Amino acid sequence: MLVEACIDSIASAEAAERGGARRLELCGALYDGGITPSAGMIGLVRERVAVPLFVIVRPRGGGFVYTEDEILVILRDIAIARELGVDGIVVGALARRGGVDVTRICAMVHAAAPLPVTFHRAVDLVADQRRALDDLAHAGVQRVLTSGGAMTAIAGADRIRELVTHAAGRLTVMAGGAIREAHVSELIRRSGVTEIHVRGTRLTTTSPGVPKIVLRKPLPSDENAWEETDEARIRDVVRLANA
Repeated sequence: MLVEACIDSIASAEAAERGGARRLELCGALYDGGITPSAGMIGLVRERVAVPLFVIVRPRGGGFVYTEDEILVILRDIAIARELGVDGIVVGALARRGGVDVTRICAMVHAAAPLPVTFHRAVDLVADQRRALDDLAHAGVQRVLTSGGAMTAIAGADRIRELVTHAAGRLTVMAGGAIREAHVSELIRRSGVTEIHVRGTRLTTTSPGVPKIVLRKPLPSDENAWEETDEARIRDVVRLANA
């Protein structure tokens, strides 16, 4: 079972690798669902870790219907990420009429080649996920991250299994969405996936005397608190996923 860790800092990247994650997805602004990280961040994380590094390319927060200018930004950022030595690209674009924006995804796959492309959880916003898988496989996407259209992966486990069956090896269906140690084994059993995507964070603070709290988002007013990947939690997820 391959465990991919979603990270947004150098410290988190190193902790996830030590914990046994076999692939990293690097993002900026995870509080907003993840946007393209800076070139400096990509370059330094690439230097610090040996495991495969995928980078999200998303020009802004919000929805996934993009203007022509935003697509140009995406294509330029893909080129920069390639130059910095990443191992894969993570993207997602939806059409105004609904479904996957196949034309633009094809352009992104072409720009990323020969690197593999993952389509992120924008797929959970489309009404017909099976058709989305067909479109993405045709476009050359190699992996789709999904919660099965549910709020969490465990809630969508049965739908994820249907998607795994429908994909029939044309692309990899990876489960993601609030995966926790308490249910990771059940999720894998029910969904039939071979890859999962996790955060595995703890609250970190620079304020003395403030305890580290697992699974709590820092308050907007708490300027000295943020989330970082917890090596021990990643290790536990990897152990449970492969039990």
